[in-house]
Amino acid sequence: MGHRVTVAAKIIFIVVLVYCFLVSIGLMGAAFKGFGKGFAESLISTTSNPFVGLFIGVLATSLVQSSSTTTSIVVGMVGSGVLTVSNAIPIVMGANIGTTVTNTIVSLGHVSRREEFRRAIAGATVHDFFNLICVLIMFPLNLATGFLEKLAWYMEGLFAGVGGIKFTSPIKTITKPTIHGIEHVLTHWLHLADRVAYIVMVAISVVILFFALVYIVRTMRSLVIEKVESVLDDVLGTNALLAILSGMILTFIIQSSSITTSLLVPMIAAGILSIDAAFPIVIGANIGTTGTSILASFATGNPSAIVIAFVHFLFNLIGVLVIYPIKPFRTIPINLAKALGDLAHEKRHYAIMYVLGVFFVVPGLLVLVYKLLT
Repeated sequence: MGHRVTVAAKIIFIVVLVYCFLVSIGLMGAAFKGFGKGFAESLISTTSNPFVGLFIGVLATSLVQSSSTTTSIVVGMVGSGVLTVSNAIPIVMGANIGTTVTNTIVSLGHVSRREEFRRAIAGATVHDFFNLICVLIMFPLNLATGFLEKLAWYMEGLFAGVGGIKFTSPIKTITKPTIHGIEHVLTHWLHLADRVAYIVMVAISVVILFFALVYIVRTMRSLVIEKVESVLDDVLGTNALLAILSGMILTFIIQSSSITTSLLVPMIAAGILSIDAAFPIVIGANIGTTGTSILASFATGNPSAIVIAFVHFLFNLIGVLVIYPIKPFRTIPINLAKALGDLAHEKRHYAIMYVLGVFFVVPGLLVLVYKLLT
């Protein structure tokens, strides 16, 4: 009886910790959106160069931590004629890379525990490397042939006249009151200026994130029976289609690939789930995240908006179809992620350099140089 009570208490504690974890990600996202949305909008509207557009997509999405926000801005600009569909496509590709910054930042929460950190970095960055490889394959191919835009316009024709469906994320529903409450306390009760409030929100989110990650891993380890790891790996590892569908459905419901992949990080860090078993869930999440924007684009009735939503879907779907079925291709992002995990295990500052370099410094410098030269 006493054992059952202990197990029940631990399960309740994990649920509370996961809620805190989700609030921390939402709070961080809200703060970054406050900082970066206006800047992202001005960035996106400044170029017709596809290479620069790609890096603008990375930087803008890293700043607001949401590919949905970047895609929404792009759709609005395409709809109003500020951007053409052709110019918008590289930005959408870049947004796919930038959106992985959230789960990579989450993995940094394990920095003080070396072995966990190795697994966490590898588990988080497999998403980064998969999206980077997709861009390396499809960006030049689309530049040469325009196949994504052609396919998307064809699909738009098939779905012309379909109405949109409003879908509310249950995760956002349960976390929004807490996030708004913290924001309200900072801006209305404490009368902090917006920029100061956003800085405090980031600080609070980091504290909550670190606390939640430490105790999620500890509690999972004490709760989980040894067989659970093998069960998860057997079920997900031997049935890739089931794992991909799980990632798709979960992400469609919660409307955020960042949340899906971030939830996997502490499980991988705790040793409950292997990177190989998690990988198909990650790529399923990549496809699932496009579902909501497709439904939303139908509601606009704007053909260009629908085309951009389909471009995002096709980019992610074709990436999975090209890379996952072929074993030598499939192992590339997994091996790169594991190698980065090993490097971060030896020299932890490399992980921080990776995050800053890939998501902020390199794209930021390239965009800045382009602006200075034009």
